[in-house]
Amino acid sequence: MSVEAFDSVLVAAQAGAEWALVILYRELHPRVLRYLSSREPVEAEDLASEVWLDVASGLKRFHGDEAGFRAWVFTIARRRLVDLRRRVAVRKTTPSPHELLRGVRGVGDVEEEAIAALDADAALARIASLPPDQADVVLLRVLGDLSVAEVAEIVHKRPGAVRALQHRGLRNLARAVSDEGVTE
Repeated sequence: MSVEAFDSVLVAAQAGAEWALVILYRELHPRVLRYLSSREPVEAEDLASEVWLDVASGLKRFHGDEAGFRAWVFTIARRRLVDLRRRVAVRKTTPSPHELLRGVRGVGDVEEEAIAALDADAALARIASLPPDQADVVLLRVLGDLSVAEVAEIVHKRPGAVRALQHRGLRNLARAVSDEGVTE
């Protein structure tokens, strides 16, 4: 969306225009839901609803550009996720079946290899099996399309730590696919 288009949509949404809220929702909801689904599959829909309720209630206070808005929405999503985990105090994971994995890649760019070697659903399931910090960073960078600085702010870590977590997570994904010897 162009800067001017986003600005006009944001102003209209802050004024309560339903069409503008729909545009913002359609633009980000699939990404937010995939992020939440990969972290808490059973609760993802409920968490996403809570996220959009929080967005709607705080929208008038938001100031920033499109990237800032995306970061703000994913910050809310991550907070809802943390709140749920605090309430439940149990981390749930769903292992991915081996049949969902495809292809083995050669040596090269770790991020491209890891993401290209898996289809979207299998990739999300595999990412969910990473340690929580690595999974959050990879998901926020890929699904949220957020910068290292934005992710660092969301997860309360330094940018260098975010880069290291992303690199370790993607290296672990590539190694998992390679170690399993899965072929198409």
